[in-house]
Amino acid sequence: MRLATLNDGTRDGLLLVVASDGLRAASAASIAPTLQAALDRWSDASPRLEALSSALNAGREEGFPLDPSSLAAPLPRAYEWVDGSAYINHIVLVRKARGAEPPATLRTSPLVYQGGSGEMLAPTADIPLVDPEWGLDFEAEICVILDDTPRGTTADDAASHVRLLTLCNDVTLRNLIPEELAKSFGFFNSKPATSFAPFAITPDELGDAWDGRRLHLRLRTELNGELVGDTDAGPEMFFGFDRIIEHICRTRSFTAGTVVGSGTVSNADESAGVSCLSERRMRETIASGRPTTEYLQVGDRVRITMADLAGRDLFGAIDQRVVRT
Repeated sequence: MRLATLNDGTRDGLLLVVASDGLRAASAASIAPTLQAALDRWSDASPRLEALSSALNAGREEGFPLDPSSLAAPLPRAYEWVDGSAYINHIVLVRKARGAEPPATLRTSPLVYQGGSGEMLAPTADIPLVDPEWGLDFEAEICVILDDTPRGTTADDAASHVRLLTLCNDVTLRNLIPEELAKSFGFFNSKPATSFAPFAITPDELGDAWDGRRLHLRLRTELNGELVGDTDAGPEMFFGFDRIIEHICRTRSFTAGTVVGSGTVSNADESAGVSCLSERRMRETIASGRPTTEYLQVGDRVRITMADLAGRDLFGAIDQRVVRT
């Protein structure tokens, strides 16, 4: 089942069920007005949403043509946005880029930070460039959306709390990170609003590609029409979502609608490309002593997608342009 949120002018939008081809949708307002409302009573709403999805795919529900530009983020605002950094290759490269060592707990405890969730950007929202000196970068990631997840949830139980998956572009201001982390108090100004893919999908849509811990598919990132990343999201995710969820639930519970990110998808094989520019810059520095790739500039276009093994687009496209503000 694919779900989306129509930007109808309200703060939380209108819940839609989307056909498997991604081209048509039907309003789910009679079941739940918003995605958050559906997550709040998932056991009741989910079977009814599945029935609507089946009717739409079978032609028993006519639906309407879907314009991706009319969509908000699946959750236009969320109770919490917790982002991990589960790909060790990414951690090592970006730490080198800012002259820092990897943490001593690199392989024993997941890295996470808590981002701003009051505004989740639409998949086609512009990326504002306030100051080019801040080092604007994209980060292509996998995300899961949880139901009510209690404190003490273990890795073995984590998958049972994953209701939906989607993609995100975790926009980062690279040159603001060192001064923030020097305060030993974490990211804040360096992490502006995050953009999300059009569709949030249930795990059954993924078949064997989703094992309850990792999503074993390729994540494609394009910059100005050039493929810069064709990374495999599965094997090099050192901490799966099961371990990340266990970690964040060590001392507190999380409410339905919490979004958890994988961190930038990264492969050691350079032929897979990159899911952020910082990695490319670090590889250039290792090869020649200095980076030659610029961070994002006004007019740049970033596109992030993922397809299943049959080539079917799963989440729709994050497709954004950088604009001066």
